[in-house]
Formats: sequence, structure tokens, C-alpha cells
Amino acid sequence: MERETAATYEPKMNSEIRVSESSDEISTDLAEYISQVSEISVKERGYFAIALSGGPLVSFLGKLCEAPYNKTLDWSKWYIFWSDERAVAKNHAESNYKLTKEGFLSKVPILNGHVYSINDNATVEDAATDYEFVIRQLVKVRIIGVSESNDCPKFDLILLDMGSDGHVASLFPNHPALELKDDWITYITDSPQPPPERITFTLPVINSASNIVIVATGEDKAKALHLAISDNTEGPDAPAALPARMVHPTDGKLVWFLDKAAASSLGATNDDASYEHHEY
Repeated sequence: MERETAATYEPKMNSEIRVSESSDEISTDLAEYISQVSEISVKERGYFAIALSGGPLVSFLGKLCEAPYNKTLDWSKWYIFWSDERAVAKNHAESNYKLTKEGFLSKVPILNGHVYSINDNATVEDAATDYEFVIRQLVKVRIIGVSESNDCPKFDLILLDMGSDGHVASLFPNHPALELKDDWITYITDSPQPPPERITFTLPVINSASNIVIVATGEDKAKALHLAISDNTEGPDAPAALPARMVHPTDGKLVWFLDKAAASSLGATNDDASYEHHEY
């Protein structure tokens, strides 16, 4: 598939920026991207280990539930994880699991045994410990790959949504969790956004993935996006510890999926913008 994408900003090494006209176009583009990563992973490893986030991200997965993907993808090889979860019951309105189940998992034939949700019957601390244990067992049998550089799990794809404050997963600006180096999974009890208790992947795990996607849409994301991508780090708005800026794939690739509103701070995205063709 080849599509035209406005490229008005110089992406960093091992990263790519795709700007779309609308949310529907992002969904179409993202479905094709995920489909190809899935096919490559299954061909090379026999499995496709994907970590999802909650929030608006699930709404962009709808195209995967439709033709041709619902028939052509090898869903039996998909293994589902969450890069973060709220410490609430699975049937709670703020549960990422519930959101994903209703908007995506219930519409595609992924095996129930391949869906690894976070334990909602444990304390947030125990849930984080349990989830790391589960992931370590799956790394041992290589359902999840392993990074050659740091022994972290190497997910085939981690899908993230960036908040207007620049947070990804449940890693928030200037939070001590950003400094963790050895933990794969951690927990927080002081999220600046409700609910306060959350479980999250750490940066080393995110950065060890083969492929990372960050989706950002809406004008309220424009400033954080500029700080996350810009090379200019001086001045009062310098991103001291902006989580989205700290996403740097160790051996993989990062792709930003943006709409024009979010990308407005990156330069012109109108008719006089330069264009690049991306084949994937």
C-alpha cells in the first residue's frame, strides 16, 4: 500500500511522522500498519505480541474489525497485553480492559487464552508484580521476544496514546517512575489524572519494542507534541522529563500517527506542505 503523508518535520533517527486529514484516515492507515507488522512477526517468530493502551486509542482499531483484516489476519497468533491499566474492576467504566473488550476484542477472533489482562483482584502493587511475572514467563518461552541489548521483553508492537501533558502509558511528566531502569512493570498511586492508582510499563520496556506507535490527535496535543519532537530544548518550555520525548526505540522503530490539529505546531500542514511517499 502506498499513501501520501504530509511530512513537514524532520523525524529523529528510527522514527517516522505520518500526518492524516482525519481520524478515519488515521484508522485506515493504522490498520494497514498493524496488519503488516502482525504478518511480519508471525512469519518471523510464529507469534504477534502487541501491547495496547486505553483512552481514545481503542477507537482507532475499528478498521481491523472489518474486511479485509477480520478475515485475512492470523488472529490465532495474536497475544494481547496492556502497556498500562487503571487499578479498577474489569467492568468499571475506566478500565482499559473493558474499553478494549467492547471496542475491539469482542469483534475479532482472538483466543481468550491469549489475552493477558491485569489482575483486578489484587492491590496495585501486587498486580504490577503479578503482571511482570506473567510477562517474564512468556519471554522464557519466546511468545514475547527478548531484547538483545538489555534482556527486556521485546514486544512486536506497543501502541501508545499521548496525552495533552505529554504522558504515555501511565508515565507522567516529572514522575519518579520515569527513572526506573530494572523494573519491567511498575505502579503509581498518585496519577495526576483519575483514577490515581495505575499499573504501567516502564520506559526500558517501551523502548525495547520492535515497533512503537504513538497516536496524537486534537489541537490540545499540539504543544506537547512540539516539545516531544522538537530538537529545541532550551527556554522555559524545555521538556525536562516529558515522557513522550523519552520514547527512543533501542533496536526498533517509532511511528507517530497524527492529525493536522495535533501536528499544527510542527509547521505547515496545508496544501503547500511537502509530501513524502511511504511504502509499507
